[in-house]
Amino acid sequence: MRITFEEAHMSIETLQDLYIEELKDIYSAENQIIKALPKMAAGANHANLKRSFEEHLDVTREQVKRLETIFTDLGEKPTGKHCKGMEGLIEEGKELLEEDADPDVRDAGLIGAAQRVEHYEIAAYGTARNLALQLGLTAHADLLQQTLDEEGETDKKLTMLAEGGVNKDALIGRRHG
Repeated sequence: MRITFEEAHMSIETLQDLYIEELKDIYSAENQIIKALPKMAAGANHANLKRSFEEHLDVTREQVKRLETIFTDLGEKPTGKHCKGMEGLIEEGKELLEEDADPDVRDAGLIGAAQRVEHYEIAAYGTARNLALQLGLTAHADLLQQTLDEEGETDKKLTMLAEGGVNKDALIGRRHG
């Protein structure tokens, strides 16, 4: 299915138009994350980090379902937009995976890359939730808040993994220790 130029570059005239564009951007971002997480899990050295990426994949799939519920409610299609911001963040993580790096140092870097992704999502979901509230779409705002809470929890878990051993292992460095 081809998307016309007009469909890809819709006019944003109302707050509702902006809301839909934000949701499409998030939907694209989440689907990019779904493709990237298995690679991050495969590249992780620490079992807890690998498991964290695998668990977040399941959470992300549920977040996509929530977005699809919102799109259905709006009578809109979630496609037609590509999130360039997420593409860049994922590309940086991919570059890290391709580096010749100490496995523990790479894990510390992967946590940083994953946290940048989480922070992007927190900003995006917070914006979408606020737009939903302004539009009186409280059921949407509740769904978006649920995801926002999950993203915050994931960020905290990543910080605990970093502080709880990954960064210490990276500091020691198995190659140089």
